[in-house]
Amino acid sequence: MTLPIAPPYAPMEAMSVDTLPRGGAWQYEPKWDGFRCLAFRDGDTVELQSKAGETLTRYFPELVESLRAVGARRFVLDGEIVVPEGTGLSFDALLQRIHPAASRVAMLAAATPSRYIVFDLLVDDRGAALAGRTLAERRPRLERFAARHLADPRFALSPATDDVAAAARWLEQTGGALDGVVAKRADLEYRSGTRDGMVKVKRRRTADCVVGGFRYAQAGHVVGSLLLGLYDGDTLHHVGFTSSMPAAERAALTKKLEALVQPPGFTGRAPGGPSRWSRGRSTEWQPLAPKLVVEVEFDHASGGRFRHGTKFLRWRPDKAPRQCAMDQLGRPGAGLAALLPPPAPPARRAPRTATRPRAPARRSR
Repeated sequence: MTLPIAPPYAPMEAMSVDTLPRGGAWQYEPKWDGFRCLAFRDGDTVELQSKAGETLTRYFPELVESLRAVGARRFVLDGEIVVPEGTGLSFDALLQRIHPAASRVAMLAAATPSRYIVFDLLVDDRGAALAGRTLAERRPRLERFAARHLADPRFALSPATDDVAAAARWLEQTGGALDGVVAKRADLEYRSGTRDGMVKVKRRRTADCVVGGFRYAQAGHVVGSLLLGLYDGDTLHHVGFTSSMPAAERAALTKKLEALVQPPGFTGRAPGGPSRWSRGRSTEWQPLAPKLVVEVEFDHASGGRFRHGTKFLRWRPDKAPRQCAMDQLGRPGAGLAALLPPPAPPARRAPRTATRPRAPARRSR
């Protein structure tokens, strides 16, 4: 590429904090539940780069097609790839898009089309580098670029505000659909690969869950994690795990759990095997009679389960397992329409670029 910056290029990252910073130097934006992605366009060449510097290009042919159709022929954008589902976003559907088979990629591009939510402009439509300019300078240029070039509903401009109260309301109005809120220093340049000048705050919530099973730790015959469940009617679904129990209590807890081992544990969704990001970990788990209830803290839920590991808070012997219902996760996505325009309509057929031979797949390996 002949752009001022080219892949792999490390995106600016955020440091986790407990509360949003205040003051006129900060700009606030939603933290979307998707894949961070830098989009490079240089003539007919389009490249999608992940946060880790890996290519995403072959997995999202519908985005490549839309980016190639943009009137500007040279630019670099920073944003988030998401997959809309109903009134919210589906991270599970997004994960399914990362598939080695070209035919599967083509089918999913048509069945679960993605959107690209844009929040920064690093190279403008004249090919000029903007990363060295402050956010206060880049944001107006991004808004002009979006108004001029990103009319395709496949794209969306992420909202931004300097009002901390408005940023705090985003989390409430969207019913937990957002992954959090980020705050960026408006007086700083784009700091590639660092956490200087950007922080993130995630909404923390609690839930009472049934312990439907457990896994042993990799070292020693003690419990490593508790497998959590919530009831949907009479069905107990696996919704996540917690592994932050005090180390001093694990030996005694293991004996208590082993006395309750009883299939099936979960009567609905059950724990699956390891993901592609956790290879080597044991998939074995022990089912338990639904007797124990634990309170955990979590930051985000989607697809009827916790998106990340949860924090163990306390046992709840005062709570009946049947009281632990799925409605504790809320109904995320109810207010996303206030932040984003409607998504692009589903494609009737896969984009032509998605059905070409496997040569792109060989180049990306």
